[in-house]
Amino acid sequence: MRHWLEKATTWWAMAGGVLLLLMVLVTVANVGAFALDRLARLWGASVPALPGYEDFVRLAISCAALMFLPYCQLKRGHVAVDLFVTRMPSVVRRILDATALMLLCALSLFLAYWMTLGMIETRGDGAVSRVLGWAEWPFYLPGIVSLLLWAAISALQVARHADSG
Repeated sequence: MRHWLEKATTWWAMAGGVLLLLMVLVTVANVGAFALDRLARLWGASVPALPGYEDFVRLAISCAALMFLPYCQLKRGHVAVDLFVTRMPSVVRRILDATALMLLCALSLFLAYWMTLGMIETRGDGAVSRVLGWAEWPFYLPGIVSLLLWAAISALQVARHADSG
């Protein structure tokens, strides 16, 4: 189970990276169209920008931003404040670490629950993006999966923490 979860988390983060790369490519194309338009105007012509650029970037970043959180948790890459903790006894540090992991697990489950409710409401409202007209509710799914993966990784780390202590 642990191996599968770690692999899934890694692939999920790579999918987030692909989304970021797509956003960069679309941005470069849009900036290129803007530059070509400036040049074309010298001869009385025009080159349109990419229609729906802002819609795509907004929806894609809403997915990609959360897709990195489970991997960051897997690698314990979140910001930690060790200013006072490093001087505490190891027992206290272990208790604080286990408590933080449990709170992260609970928080990510809490957020996944509310995001699921938001997705259901958005679907019920029939919300679509302004230019492209894409339904917005499917873009909640990667965020929900990300939060559930984050919770699973945190729970796995709590279990590992308990086994090692």
